[in-house]
Amino acid sequence: MSDPTGSIRPAVRPVVRAPAPVLGTAAAAVDPCAPEVLQLAADLVATMKVSPGCVGLAAPQVGVGAQVFAVDVTGHPKAKTVHGAFVLCNARVVEASQWQKGREGCMSVPDLTGDVKRASRLVVAGFAPGGTQEIEIVTDAFEARALQHEIDHCAGLLFLDRVAGAHAVYARKVYL
Repeated sequence: MSDPTGSIRPAVRPVVRAPAPVLGTAAAAVDPCAPEVLQLAADLVATMKVSPGCVGLAAPQVGVGAQVFAVDVTGHPKAKTVHGAFVLCNARVVEASQWQKGREGCMSVPDLTGDVKRASRLVVAGFAPGGTQEIEIVTDAFEARALQHEIDHCAGLLFLDRVAGAHAVYARKVYL
């Protein structure tokens, strides 16, 4: 939401849950400089910050079919390389290697986790909101996993679409 001066005021948006149709539909490419994309980027970061344990959030998860997502793995014990909080538009994987299986969860599938094989070395290209030059992010380990998870959301895929089978899906543990 913009105030009268035209600056963006981030808003927390509700997270949609599977089987919402937007989660299974490939999102549209965006103009990273469009005002609505700048607002969406700010809202994704704001929503992540108030969501305990959240390390990534894609536009389809807030009901918007756009190729925009936020990631922040700062402080996560499995993170090695950490770029802090960032948002990417129209992201694509450029290089992926060193595949490893790891457990994933998702705010849009809150009751389940699953084992997913993902690249642990990754190069992703995309645009920062407001940017006109494509940037590359080189990362590894947990941040690489988070990026692939969010890129999947933009392609209409959930982590459940990537598990090896029902034997690799688990009820989420609740810690009291």
